[in-house]
Amino acid sequence: MGLYLRKELKGGGTIAVWEITESERELLDILASDQEDRDQELEEISLYKSEQARREKLSVLCLVQELFKEPSPEYPLGPVHIGHHENGSPYIENDSTRISITHTNRFSAVIIHPSEEVGIDIESIKRDFTAVEKRALNDEEREDLVEKDESDPEQMEERNTQLAIYWCAKEALYKRMDRNNVDFSKDMEVDRFSVRDEGEIDVVFKYPRNEHILDEDGNEQNEEEEFEMQYEVFEDHVMVWMVG
Repeated sequence: MGLYLRKELKGGGTIAVWEITESERELLDILASDQEDRDQELEEISLYKSEQARREKLSVLCLVQELFKEPSPEYPLGPVHIGHHENGSPYIENDSTRISITHTNRFSAVIIHPSEEVGIDIESIKRDFTAVEKRALNDEEREDLVEKDESDPEQMEERNTQLAIYWCAKEALYKRMDRNNVDFSKDMEVDRFSVRDEGEIDVVFKYPRNEHILDEDGNEQNEEEEFEMQYEVFEDHVMVWMVG
């Protein structure tokens, strides 16, 4: 299938989604024009034992190649190279463009912006979200879920879509904040929302107390920060992203 979606965002960012239908060999062929410049990246991908994991990683490089193949004022002419910080978060080695990456068995997605921090996550609605509900949501978020009724398929699908949006929103924020030791149930809170094909949601990040800044009167000023995110539901998947 290749490039499934390309979305230009307000403020200069870009999202690209790849549907992973190609074999590993076909993905390598797509990357052939850049292959000499990507020896290190391709060698690292070849070390993955799972062919599916290699296909997902290769599809991300195909997206990066697609995004940077044409020169523009915001982005240089490729190829660009993806590196990873110690915590695993990606960055572009030879350019200051911000990037965030996500992938499932079926889709991979990349968001880039010339200067603003970004975060993105994609997830299949068919996933079992039992662990997410228990460990990543707080009591108020769980109370906002559609009632669980396994005899009603439509209701269960809406509930799973809700859970997917919650999880993707927190994952996207986690990637954007680029920090360790984040408790998804305590340090992040997603405002109540209604499930639609696409929409906006607000998410709050709560800073650790040792990072609070005090004003002249000793009051804590940066206890939390609110972010606006967008989401889209397609092909039994949810994608959530943020810029800034």
